[in-house]
Amino acid sequence: MTTEYLINKSNNSAAGLRAVILAGGKGTRLRPFTVNFPKPLVPLGDTPVLEVLIHRLISYGITDITLTLGHLAELVKAYFDHRQKLVQQITLHFVEEEEPTGTAGSLSFVPNLDDTFLVMNGDLLTNLNFHDLVQFHREQKAVLTIATHTRTVKIDLGVLKFDETYQIVDYLEKPETTYQVSMGIYVYEPSVLQHIEYGQYLDLPDLVLRLLAKGERICGYPVDCLWLDIGRPDDYAKAQELFSQKREEFGLV
Repeated sequence: MTTEYLINKSNNSAAGLRAVILAGGKGTRLRPFTVNFPKPLVPLGDTPVLEVLIHRLISYGITDITLTLGHLAELVKAYFDHRQKLVQQITLHFVEEEEPTGTAGSLSFVPNLDDTFLVMNGDLLTNLNFHDLVQFHREQKAVLTIATHTRTVKIDLGVLKFDETYQIVDYLEKPETTYQVSMGIYVYEPSVLQHIEYGQYLDLPDLVLRLLAKGERICGYPVDCLWLDIGRPDDYAKAQELFSQKREEFGLV
């Protein structure tokens, strides 16, 4: 399955939906950059990754946006105090956690999630078509859809396989394995919230297992698009280069 890089004008499935951006992480993988600086404000060129993501949402008619904040929350709020031209284009809410409650648990603090809504990490760069994602979610009648991307993991060593007598039966030189990984972008139905206890710590993988145990339908949406996890140093370096070349693709000029 592939997603067109340009918006399909005949499909407006995501327009008008609420979006929750998880922006409270400590960014431990990007230290020392994020010790005194919130990860969502890490810049791509001269623009924080969080603002790049918001511009992308605006281009799909997604303008009701809630940020869940934790680490260095005051700096994130202060940034938007000085970005009034951007803020005037959206309805912006902040939910601030005193203690981390996880990638799913934080949703228990967000009020009025009464219809299909989007959730995404605040540290990613993508040109995913949100309309196609939401349309797929609805066609599949899922309670939760997870956008996925193909990642190939290479082991730069010789991998040996042996039997119970320690006899070598195979030798793989620097093998590669392909996985479908979560992009950190999700479509939720509000019914999922009944499985999240208010204020209790819960990460998305544990929520998925909880829903599966209840027999709920969860779908993966494999998509071939640009996607980089800015929280990974290697991806951050790639994102800097790609963003400088394709600013217009993310609603910026």
